Amino acid sequence: MADTYRERQPSAALAGMVRTVWVQRFGDEPVIHRHLPTGGMEIHVVVGGGARVFGPLTRHRLEAIPSRTTILGVRFRPGGAPPLPMPFEELVDRSVPLVEVWGGLAERLLDDVAAVGAAERGIGLLEAFLMQRFRVGRAADPLLRAAVEALMPWRPVEVGAVAADVGLSESQLRRRSLSAVGLSPKVLQRTLRFQGFLALAQAGATSRARVGADGIAGLAVDAGYADQAHLSRECLRLTGQTPKELLHGDVERCACGHDHSASYRPFLAGRTRAPGI
Repeated sequence: MADTYRERQPSAALAGMVRTVWVQRFGDEPVIHRHLPTGGMEIHVVVGGGARVFGPLTRHRLEAIPSRTTILGVRFRPGGAPPLPMPFEELVDRSVPLVEVWGGLAERLLDDVAAVGAAERGIGLLEAFLMQRFRVGRAADPLLRAAVEALMPWRPVEVGAVAADVGLSESQLRRRSLSAVGLSPKVLQRTLRFQGFLALAQAGATSRARVGADGIAGLAVDAGYADQAHLSRECLRLTGQTPKELLHGDVERCACGHDHSASYRPFLAGRTRAPGI
Protein backbone atom coordinates (compact mmCIF):
# COMPACT_ATOMS: atom_id res chain seq x y z
CA MET A 1 0.00 0.00 0.00
CA ALA A 2 1.52 3.31 -1.13
CA ASP A 3 1.13 6.71 0.51
CA THR A 4 -1.45 8.87 -1.27
CA TYR A 5 -2.73 12.41 -0.84
CA ARG A 6 -5.77 13.88 -2.54
CA GLU A 7 -7.27 17.30 -1.93
CA ARG A 8 -10.08 19.32 -3.43
CA GLN A 9 -11.82 22.61 -2.90
CA PRO A 10 -14.61 22.57 -0.32
CA SER A 11 -18.31 22.64 -1.12
CA ALA A 12 -19.62 26.05 -2.21
CA ALA A 13 -21.26 26.67 1.18
CA LEU A 14 -17.85 26.48 2.90
CA ALA A 15 -15.71 28.18 0.26
CA GLY A 16 -15.48 31.47 2.15
CA MET A 17 -14.18 29.78 5.31
CA VAL A 18 -12.33 26.66 4.14
CA ARG A 19 -9.26 26.65 1.91
CA THR A 20 -9.23 22.95 1.09
CA VAL A 21 -10.36 19.50 2.21
CA TRP A 22 -8.15 16.44 1.83
CA VAL A 23 -7.68 12.73 2.31
CA GLN A 24 -4.27 11.29 3.13
CA ARG A 25 -3.55 7.57 3.29
CA PHE A 26 -0.30 6.27 4.72
CA GLY A 27 1.14 2.99 3.49
CA ASP A 28 2.72 -0.05 5.06
CA GLU A 29 5.41 1.83 6.99
CA PRO A 30 4.98 4.36 9.81
CA VAL A 31 6.18 7.84 8.88
CA ILE A 32 7.26 11.09 10.51
CA HIS A 33 5.07 13.68 8.82
CA ARG A 34 6.07 17.35 8.60
CA HIS A 35 3.24 19.87 8.98
CA LEU A 36 3.92 23.41 7.76
CA PRO A 37 2.46 26.78 8.81
CA THR A 38 -0.47 27.80 6.60
CA GLY A 39 -1.92 30.76 8.49
CA GLY A 40 -5.10 28.88 9.37
CA MET A 41 -6.44 26.21 11.67
CA GLU A 42 -7.08 22.59 10.69
CA ILE A 43 -9.21 19.63 11.72
CA HIS A 44 -7.82 16.11 11.28
CA VAL A 45 -10.11 13.08 11.56
CA VAL A 46 -8.46 9.65 11.70
CA VAL A 47 -10.83 7.12 10.13
CA GLY A 48 -11.64 4.59 12.83
CA GLY A 49 -9.79 6.70 15.41
CA GLY A 50 -9.88 10.14 17.00
CA ALA A 51 -9.91 13.70 15.72
CA ARG A 52 -8.14 16.91 16.70
CA VAL A 53 -8.36 20.64 16.10
CA PHE A 54 -4.94 22.07 15.24
CA GLY A 55 -4.22 25.71 15.91
CA PRO A 56 -2.22 27.86 13.49
CA LEU A 57 1.47 27.03 13.33
CA THR A 58 4.34 29.46 13.65
CA ARG A 59 6.89 26.73 12.88
CA HIS A 60 6.86 23.20 11.49
CA ARG A 61 5.42 20.33 13.52
CA LEU A 62 6.55 16.71 13.25
CA GLU A 63 3.99 13.98 13.83
CA ALA A 64 4.48 10.21 13.99
CA ILE A 65 1.81 8.54 11.83
CA PRO A 66 1.20 4.79 12.20
CA SER A 67 1.14 2.62 9.10
CA ARG A 68 -2.14 2.17 7.20
CA THR A 69 -3.68 5.32 8.66
CA THR A 70 -6.27 7.34 6.74
CA ILE A 71 -6.77 10.97 7.73
CA LEU A 72 -9.54 13.31 6.58
CA GLY A 73 -8.56 16.97 6.84
CA VAL A 74 -10.00 20.45 6.63
CA ARG A 75 -7.72 23.45 6.27
CA PHE A 76 -9.44 26.73 7.16
CA ARG A 77 -8.65 30.10 5.71
CA PRO A 78 -7.09 32.51 8.23
CA GLY A 79 -9.99 33.70 10.37
CA GLY A 80 -12.29 31.10 8.79
CA ALA A 81 -12.55 28.54 11.59
CA PRO A 82 -15.88 28.18 13.41
CA PRO A 83 -16.19 29.51 16.98
CA LEU A 84 -14.46 27.41 19.63
CA PRO A 85 -14.83 27.39 23.42
CA MET A 86 -11.25 28.61 23.87
CA PRO A 87 -9.38 31.68 22.51
CA PHE A 88 -7.73 30.91 19.19
CA GLU A 89 -4.43 32.39 20.36
CA GLU A 90 -4.25 29.68 23.05
CA LEU A 91 -4.17 27.06 20.27
CA VAL A 92 -1.13 28.43 18.44
CA ASP A 93 1.31 25.53 17.82
CA ARG A 94 -1.04 23.25 19.81
CA SER A 95 -3.95 20.90 19.23
CA VAL A 96 -6.94 19.66 21.23
CA PRO A 97 -9.17 16.60 20.80
CA LEU A 98 -12.32 17.38 18.85
CA VAL A 99 -14.45 15.84 21.62
CA GLU A 100 -13.14 18.50 24.03
CA VAL A 101 -14.48 21.14 21.65
CA TRP A 102 -17.86 19.71 20.60
CA GLY A 103 -18.42 16.79 22.96
CA GLY A 104 -21.11 14.33 21.89
CA LEU A 105 -21.47 15.98 18.48
CA ALA A 106 -17.82 15.14 17.73
CA GLU A 107 -18.25 11.57 19.00
CA ARG A 108 -21.23 11.10 16.67
CA LEU A 109 -19.20 12.46 13.75
CA LEU A 110 -16.39 9.97 14.43
CA ASP A 111 -18.87 7.09 14.59
CA ASP A 112 -20.51 8.19 11.32
CA VAL A 113 -17.17 8.57 9.51
CA ALA A 114 -16.06 5.11 10.66
CA ALA A 115 -19.36 3.60 9.53
CA VAL A 116 -19.47 4.94 5.94
CA GLY A 117 -16.19 3.29 4.90
CA ALA A 118 -15.44 5.45 1.83
CA ALA A 119 -13.14 8.38 2.61
CA GLU A 120 -14.89 10.76 0.19
CA ARG A 121 -18.21 10.10 1.88
CA GLY A 122 -16.47 10.75 5.19
CA ILE A 123 -15.31 14.14 3.89
CA GLY A 124 -18.92 14.91 3.00
CA LEU A 125 -19.98 14.13 6.57
CA LEU A 126 -17.21 16.36 7.91
CA GLU A 127 -18.30 19.23 5.65
CA ALA A 128 -21.94 18.84 6.74
CA PHE A 129 -20.80 18.84 10.38
CA LEU A 130 -18.91 22.09 9.85
CA MET A 131 -21.80 23.79 8.04
CA GLN A 132 -23.95 23.14 11.11
CA ARG A 133 -21.26 24.58 13.40
CA PHE A 134 -21.14 27.74 11.31
CA ARG A 135 -24.94 28.07 11.42
CA VAL A 136 -24.98 28.15 15.22
CA GLY A 137 -21.84 30.33 15.58
CA ARG A 138 -21.19 34.02 15.29
CA ALA A 139 -20.65 35.69 11.91
CA ALA A 140 -17.11 36.24 10.64
CA ASP A 141 -15.50 39.64 11.20
CA PRO A 142 -15.76 41.45 7.83
CA LEU A 143 -13.00 43.94 8.65
CA LEU A 144 -10.64 41.15 9.61
CA ARG A 145 -11.49 39.28 6.41
CA ALA A 146 -10.59 42.39 4.37
CA ALA A 147 -7.34 42.74 6.31
CA VAL A 148 -6.39 39.09 5.66
CA GLU A 149 -6.97 39.61 1.95
CA ALA A 150 -4.68 42.66 2.02
CA LEU A 151 -1.96 40.65 3.81
CA MET A 152 -1.81 38.02 1.08
CA PRO A 153 1.39 37.82 -1.02
CA TRP A 154 2.13 39.82 -4.17
CA ARG A 155 1.21 43.20 -2.63
CA PRO A 156 4.01 44.30 -0.28
CA VAL A 157 2.27 46.47 2.33
CA GLU A 158 2.91 47.60 5.87
CA VAL A 159 0.57 46.33 8.58
CA GLY A 160 -0.18 49.93 9.58
CA ALA A 161 -1.42 50.70 6.09
CA VAL A 162 -3.66 47.62 6.15
CA ALA A 163 -5.17 48.73 9.46
CA ALA A 164 -5.84 52.20 8.11
CA ASP A 165 -7.42 50.83 4.95
CA VAL A 166 -9.99 48.82 6.95
CA GLY A 167 -10.66 51.65 9.39
CA LEU A 168 -8.82 50.28 12.43
CA SER A 169 -5.83 51.28 14.48
CA GLU A 170 -2.85 48.91 14.50
CA SER A 171 -3.66 47.82 18.05
CA GLN A 172 -7.31 47.15 17.12
CA LEU A 173 -6.25 45.10 14.11
CA ARG A 174 -3.82 43.13 16.25
CA ARG A 175 -6.51 42.33 18.83
CA ARG A 176 -8.99 41.25 16.16
CA SER A 177 -6.37 39.15 14.39
CA LEU A 178 -5.35 37.36 17.59
CA SER A 179 -9.02 36.73 18.37
CA ALA A 180 -10.14 35.48 14.95
CA VAL A 181 -6.91 33.94 13.59
CA GLY A 182 -4.70 33.32 16.61
CA LEU A 183 -1.76 35.13 15.02
CA SER A 184 -0.69 38.77 14.91
CA PRO A 185 -1.02 40.48 11.50
CA LYS A 186 2.76 40.54 11.04
CA VAL A 187 3.18 36.81 11.77
CA LEU A 188 0.23 36.03 9.50
CA GLN A 189 1.72 38.12 6.70
CA ARG A 190 5.04 36.26 6.91
CA THR A 191 3.25 32.91 6.83
CA LEU A 192 1.10 33.86 3.84
CA ARG A 193 4.15 35.13 1.96
CA PHE A 194 5.82 31.74 2.41
CA GLN A 195 2.65 29.97 1.29
CA GLY A 196 2.72 32.18 -1.79
CA PHE A 197 6.21 30.94 -2.63
CA LEU A 198 5.07 27.32 -2.15
CA ALA A 199 2.14 28.00 -4.48
CA LEU A 200 4.53 29.15 -7.20
CA ALA A 201 6.77 26.12 -6.69
CA GLN A 202 3.83 23.70 -6.70
CA ALA A 203 2.53 25.19 -9.94
CA GLY A 204 5.97 25.24 -11.60
CA ALA A 205 5.41 28.94 -12.23
CA THR A 206 7.73 31.12 -14.28
CA SER A 207 9.17 34.11 -12.47
CA ARG A 208 7.90 37.56 -13.36
CA ALA A 209 10.54 39.27 -11.25
CA ARG A 210 13.00 41.96 -12.18
CA VAL A 211 15.65 41.34 -14.81
CA GLY A 212 18.47 39.23 -13.44
CA ALA A 213 16.30 37.42 -10.90
CA ASP A 214 15.24 34.10 -12.37
CA GLY A 215 14.70 30.56 -11.11
CA ILE A 216 14.16 30.29 -7.37
CA ALA A 217 15.57 33.79 -6.87
CA GLY A 218 12.88 35.16 -9.15
CA LEU A 219 10.11 33.22 -7.41
CA ALA A 220 11.39 34.53 -4.07
CA VAL A 221 11.12 38.12 -5.30
CA ASP A 222 7.69 37.43 -6.81
CA ALA A 223 6.45 36.20 -3.44
CA GLY A 224 7.67 39.34 -1.68
CA TYR A 225 11.11 38.36 -0.36
CA ALA A 226 14.04 40.70 -0.73
CA ASP A 227 16.12 37.98 -2.37
CA GLN A 228 16.82 34.25 -2.36
CA ALA A 229 18.80 34.44 0.88
CA HIS A 230 15.81 36.05 2.60
CA LEU A 231 13.59 33.19 1.40
CA SER A 232 16.11 30.58 2.55
CA ARG A 233 16.24 32.03 6.07
CA GLU A 234 12.44 32.11 6.33
CA CYS A 235 12.12 28.61 4.92
CA LEU A 236 14.53 27.23 7.51
CA ARG A 237 12.78 29.11 10.32
CA LEU A 238 9.27 27.98 9.32
CA THR A 239 9.92 24.44 8.09
CA GLY A 240 13.25 23.31 9.56
CA GLN A 241 14.51 22.64 6.03
CA THR A 242 16.18 24.47 3.17
CA PRO A 243 14.04 25.16 0.08
CA LYS A 244 15.84 22.34 -1.78
CA GLU A 245 15.12 19.86 1.02
CA LEU A 246 11.52 20.98 1.38
CA LEU A 247 10.81 20.73 -2.35
CA HIS A 248 12.46 17.30 -2.58
CA GLY A 249 15.46 18.36 -4.61
CA ASP A 250 13.91 20.65 -7.21
CA VAL A 251 14.22 24.25 -6.06
CA GLU A 252 11.96 25.67 -8.80
CA ARG A 253 9.14 23.14 -8.66
CA CYS A 254 7.82 20.96 -5.87
CA ALA A 255 8.69 17.32 -6.56
CA CYS A 256 6.71 15.76 -3.71
CA GLY A 257 4.46 13.94 -6.19
CA HIS A 258 1.21 15.28 -4.68
CA ASP A 259 -1.22 17.66 -6.35
CA HIS A 260 -1.77 20.67 -4.08
CA SER A 261 -3.45 22.84 -6.72
CA ALA A 262 -6.75 23.16 -4.81
CA SER A 263 -4.91 24.43 -1.75
CA TYR A 264 -2.80 26.96 -3.60
CA ARG A 265 -5.34 28.17 -6.16
CA PRO A 266 -6.39 31.20 -4.03
CA PHE A 267 -2.78 32.36 -3.85
CA LEU A 268 -2.20 32.04 -7.58
CA ALA A 269 -5.47 33.82 -8.34
CA GLY A 270 -4.30 36.73 -6.18
CA ARG A 271 -1.03 36.83 -8.07
CA THR A 272 -2.90 37.16 -11.36
CA ARG A 273 -4.95 40.10 -10.05
CA ALA A 274 -2.05 41.97 -8.45
CA PRO A 275 -0.76 44.82 -10.64
CA GLY A 276 2.79 44.47 -11.91
CA ILE A 277 3.29 40.89 -10.66
